Amino acid sequence: MDTAVALVQSYLYMNGYFTVTEYPVLELMEDGEYRTVTDVDVLAVRIPGAGRGDGEVGGSFVGVDPDLDVDLERIDLIIAEVKEGRADLNASARDPKVLRAALDRFGALGEERVARVIADLLEDGEADHPDGPRVRLMAFGARPPTQRDASYRWRLHGDLVGFMYRRIGQNWSAAQAMQSKDPALSFMLLLEKAVRGESKGK
Repeated sequence: MDTAVALVQSYLYMNGYFTVTEYPVLELMEDGEYRTVTDVDVLAVRIPGAGRGDGEVGGSFVGVDPDLDVDLERIDLIIAEVKEGRADLNASARDPKVLRAALDRFGALGEERVARVIADLLEDGEADHPDGPRVRLMAFGARPPTQRDASYRWRLHGDLVGFMYRRIGQNWSAAQAMQSKDPALSFMLLLEKAVRGESKGK
């Protein structure tokens, strides 16, 4: 998995999302063969109530990043492009056929609504219908997009790292007990241990 994609996946996971990464979009050719058109870097879904619970056993959810602008009472679907440079969207990310494939993968929208959701995503980067899930088109990168007034929402990798590192530090009593196989999260856990001097002798 691409390192930048792994970071975004870890960040979304920490914010209560389930993710699919590098999702391939296929096209059926006239000769009956399929070809890969592109892949969607990240598909993410967050269910209302994620991270809540009164049981004695909990997951690793530690609070939602306010800069992610999550509506806690609605299903949130994210279609995301991840870059190591500017947080720009490829042309394929704006292709209605690619967006349709991503929405079909979520399976949360009725056939009668898909066309309208795609139109809203292309125009505003968000489809926000009261009778269904909130859908957002996002880009993550190391630098701002070429057009600062981009219609889609964008986030910087540095902000993601800062949020994750702060949350790990604030919740260290729980975080230090985690045995994560997630590459980005496990590295940050190791870094925090090293900073605290807790990796010695272990």
